[in-house]
Amino acid sequence: MKIANRKIVEFIRDKWIVPMNNNSQFANENNIDEKTGRRIWEDENYQNSLITIMRICEAQNIKLSKFFEMAGL
Repeated sequence: MKIANRKIVEFIRDKWIVPMNNNSQFANENNIDEKTGRRIWEDENYQNSLITIMRICEAQNIKLSKFFEMAGL
């Protein structure tokens, strides 16, 4: 489970946060807390919640199943 979570966190970071280079902006645009965006960016042990993933999917206009496919799960 930890491996899957790490893949999700790294996917979000690499797909959206790194190119934007602004975790605060990413958080605001994806209806998540700024601290969550910062933790995805910096925290090697961060574990994403399903609600966070769902909010990102909604903001990015992608289905949850597509998200997991894109993340390689």
